[in-house]
Amino acid sequence: MPAIDLSGIRAVVFDTDGVVTDTARVHAAAWKSALDPFLRGRSAPFDVREDYLCHVDGRTRLDGARTFLASRGLDPSEEEVAALGEAKDRVFLAQIERYGVAAFPAAVRLLHELRHRGSRTAAVSASTHCHRVVTAAGLMHLFDVVVAGRHDQPGPASFEEGARLLDVPPAEIAVVGDTLPGIEAAGQGGFGLIVAVDRAGLAFKELGAHVVISDLAELDVTGRVRL
Repeated sequence: MPAIDLSGIRAVVFDTDGVVTDTARVHAAAWKSALDPFLRGRSAPFDVREDYLCHVDGRTRLDGARTFLASRGLDPSEEEVAALGEAKDRVFLAQIERYGVAAFPAAVRLLHELRHRGSRTAAVSASTHCHRVVTAAGLMHLFDVVVAGRHDQPGPASFEEGARLLDVPPAEIAVVGDTLPGIEAAGQGGFGLIVAVDRAGLAFKELGAHVVISDLAELDVTGRVRL
């Protein structure tokens, strides 16, 4: 069983959406709601699986919109991109306000085990709503640091910001993510262990992942225990 060995790892940084909380599908559905009216007469509808995973997941809201539309050969104005991002945001916030946020049980168990053994933890997201999502899921007490994305920086930069706020060198940090941009950025950032949660058969190994699993229940923790 693959493991996070805390004899060499002092902290673990988690991508929130789709790894800790079941919100990736909510993001994807919100994007479809915002994009499909714009795409009508221009291109095929937004695919909540293929398009979201390949072009949007792990990116900031505006960068995700630009990247996806470019994949369809569309060149919208910045005003149109901003309007699409705002429309998506309204739908997403309405959904979590109405239905709440669910956490993956395996992620909660892993976080408790890491905290019990003395590891520091961070939650990061390309979304600007990371704090709201983590709070709504009732998980704030399991993280030392929560990092939300910003419009003026790439989404994957959140991992580096998490390391900075934890004050732990990247070489002593494990990253757990499920997005192509995030895993690629972690691979380039010199993180000590990169764990990719792959539920869609993506090429994470090629982007620098050391371990690829389909569920966090497959991941063990060994090493240090807090006294």
